Amino acid sequence: MEAIIAVVGFLGAGKTTLLRQLVTSYLDVDWNPFIILNDYENANLDVQQFLEQMEAKSVRALSGSCICCSGIQELREFVNSIPERKNGVTLIEANGTSDSCTLMGFLGVGLNDRFLPPIQVSVVDVKNWQQRGEHNELEANQIQVSSLIVLTHLENVSADRRTFVIKDLQRLNPLAEIIIADEVDVSLLPKLLPSKNDAEKLDHLKAHWASCSADLPNLPDLACIYHLCERLPESILRVKGCTQIGNEERFTYFERTPDGKVYARPYNGVPITGPKLLTVGPGSELSLLQHAIKSSLIEVESRTQ
Repeated sequence: MEAIIAVVGFLGAGKTTLLRQLVTSYLDVDWNPFIILNDYENANLDVQQFLEQMEAKSVRALSGSCICCSGIQELREFVNSIPERKNGVTLIEANGTSDSCTLMGFLGVGLNDRFLPPIQVSVVDVKNWQQRGEHNELEANQIQVSSLIVLTHLENVSADRRTFVIKDLQRLNPLAEIIIADEVDVSLLPKLLPSKNDAEKLDHLKAHWASCSADLPNLPDLACIYHLCERLPESILRVKGCTQIGNEERFTYFERTPDGKVYARPYNGVPITGPKLLTVGPGSELSLLQHAIKSSLIEVESRTQ
């Protein structure tokens, strides 16, 4: 039977990074992973980042819906249509605002009997755990029915902070195993059992956030990306995009994490929807995105005159 592993966690916690690690590890031991990526806006942008490791037929995107409610039927259909293969394992990355308890309650209903009951793995950003203000309840919800909790963003985190976070996680989910990312052993993941922890019910509307995307022109230089991200309000907790810089033929992927840090790296291939700026969080409106793009271009132009 094939294991289904749902990777959940707050925006920017490191879900996609863990997923890349899992894919690499599974391929190294001759397993055949299948990936489903969920995002509010253009999950295909992330799909292409896995195509250096896997064939396109083994990676699917589910965009524009919440897989813990409106998108659950489509998710089940995705899973049930996955071809049978030797040493198969299905990996699902939920969007960073998912009501993870509800997701697990619905996901196991209606799947083909060749699949094991789905298990959940949570990714926790130790540095920013429960420092999300009004979104703390959602973040806490995302670990309560997980069988495994993976700690990330441990750099420059004190021993006291790490101990505090682990104790808080154990309070909310005393049945989960807690490890750091380097300790993840893919051979053991399919053997995990679904959590039997009692979870506190979340007001599901707290998992429904505004999202938006806008066409993004070529940017004159890398600094323009940082100017652009700075012009988007803090209420927008997730920013990512892909475009070309200057005369470069390759594309550059960038993101702003909830703590305000901006990262840029080369993008694999050409985005099938064209260059885009994507945002998730209160204030995600097309006019705001377009104004930020225009302002960042003006800033760079004035700097070069």
